[in-house]
Amino acid sequence: MQIRDLPYPDPGDPDVRSGPRFLLWLGRNQLRGQLASMSWGLLHQCSLAGLPPAVGLAVQAVVDRSGSRLAWSGGLIAVLGVLMAVGDTMLHRTAVTNWITAAARVQQLLARKTAELGSALTRRVAAGEVVAVSTGDVEKIGWFVEALSRFAAAAAALVLICVGLLLYLPSLGILVAVSVPLLALAVLPLLPRATRRADLQREKAGKATELASDTVAGLRVLRGIGGEELFLGRYRRASQEVREAAVRSARMWSLISAIQVLLPGVLLISLVVYGAMLARDGRIGVGQLVTVYSAATLLLFPLRHFEEIAMAYSFSRPSAQRAVRVLSLHRTDRPSSVGAAPAADAAPTGDLYDPVTGLMAPAGLFTAVVCGDPDEAGRLAERLGGHAREDADPDEDGRTAGAEGGAPGSAGGDAAARATPSVLLGGVALDELPLESARTAVLVQDKDPVLLSGTLRELLDVPSSGRVRTEEALTAAQCGDVLDSLAQASVATDGDPMTTRITERGRSLSGGQRQRLALARSLVADPEALVLDEPTSAVDSHTEARVAAGIKGLRQGRTTVAFASSPLLLDLADRVVLLHRGTVVAVGGHRELLHTDPRYRAVVTRETDDEIGAPASWGTTGTIEEIEERA
Repeated sequence: MQIRDLPYPDPGDPDVRSGPRFLLWLGRNQLRGQLASMSWGLLHQCSLAGLPPAVGLAVQAVVDRSGSRLAWSGGLIAVLGVLMAVGDTMLHRTAVTNWITAAARVQQLLARKTAELGSALTRRVAAGEVVAVSTGDVEKIGWFVEALSRFAAAAAALVLICVGLLLYLPSLGILVAVSVPLLALAVLPLLPRATRRADLQREKAGKATELASDTVAGLRVLRGIGGEELFLGRYRRASQEVREAAVRSARMWSLISAIQVLLPGVLLISLVVYGAMLARDGRIGVGQLVTVYSAATLLLFPLRHFEEIAMAYSFSRPSAQRAVRVLSLHRTDRPSSVGAAPAADAAPTGDLYDPVTGLMAPAGLFTAVVCGDPDEAGRLAERLGGHAREDADPDEDGRTAGAEGGAPGSAGGDAAARATPSVLLGGVALDELPLESARTAVLVQDKDPVLLSGTLRELLDVPSSGRVRTEEALTAAQCGDVLDSLAQASVATDGDPMTTRITERGRSLSGGQRQRLALARSLVADPEALVLDEPTSAVDSHTEARVAAGIKGLRQGRTTVAFASSPLLLDLADRVVLLHRGTVVAVGGHRELLHTDPRYRAVVTRETDDEIGAPASWGTTGTIEEIEERA
């Protein structure tokens, strides 16, 4: 795998049963790169290990006054130097490639899961945790995958060096061969505690990141209510907890590092003392002592990889576990469309019907839905687009709520997800369609739509039917003032608003401007059925009337559903539906319902109970719900 081949055509189906299994899956999918890195690492390590015998031969040649052997030893050292340089260069190249490709694979998997879950993702996992996984965690996961091959090469080099020393000089080689495993395993008793401290640090860091993300997202609201200091204090405490946890973790790792220095030092001292005694007695030569000492010194380098792989695993395991928590989330099971994307005309057409509430949106008409409960309206809007919440509440064990013992994707979980009847479009259940076809057929614009950073042209460059031009959508959404402000801000682009960059989430725009740009984006897409949740809540009444007329004119002959309570928009709708307590209770025109249904009038005009003017048989006191009960 080469970096130039990224992104992957298909990142694969990950093993999300646990964090370690996910790491194993990543390493297995990069087996070729791992073997290449290990091979170059072996070349580097073995060339490095070959230096002590070559130096020992050179020293012994000087002692024996042999010029030919000295020249041969010098040539061998030069060759080993070249091999070390090549091995180290290629090892670094392949290791970094493994790191980048592993991180890229994880990010592709996260992006694919985000696209699959849509708005359901942030209801299951905090936005800050998703950000932490896609930024910091992928680096730690890539670190472990990259370090794995270098550790394997170092372990193989240790075995080869120890075997070579045993064969070369058994009297000293046996001391080295017995000591090296003890040195490598000496830190194992400390690793569980170090891992726990590292896990605690990552957990606290994730919470701090989540708190910071939520604070920045709601900064405007916090300023409005004077809550900046409150949240600043919370973040200060959270960051101090992260610092304290990081210090405690660093202390443990520094102890492990100290042991990795102390014990090899004891080995070298023992080796020098014992070797000097053997050389003094004439049992070994000076060159042999230099060779064994140099080889033992070089053993310290591969031993360092044992500490590194332990650190990499301890940091990557919780990161992999967080990635698994996101990647293991599932929607309601749909037919797979991988390898055969549906044609543009494969999406069904016809009436949009929700069997749960009884809401019917006839094909080609503009239907307005009035609901006194904004949360209930939001749930219905999501269900109309196939974003049902009933399949979006897994418990901590990953099981779907209501499915006893059902793991994600299991029969129990699917049964719970299918407990709520699917929305029908032209008599076809949206849950029976491939995800791509369902998204083509029905598009839902949330109450608080998100604008991605980029130019206005890039923002409006979305999959569409091609029937609605960008200029028409912008005109219908009354974006003239938005274009003017963008043109003034585009000094570097000759005043072309389409090439003006929009900041992240459109923070440089007002709420009404963001809402209208999002509406224009939805109109450009031109789906078979368009569901709008309060599309004009952030604009003034004059603009609202023009936007409503623009939507109706541009969507003529297409199914449109708008959740709203504004009389200006309701008066332009072809039909109005009143939703109360999760059920359709009245259908008609706006003016008709205004005169005949007190519940409708109470929601739309915000009248008090005394102003409702309900018939005497209903009573004139009580809440709207009580009036509805008497009705």
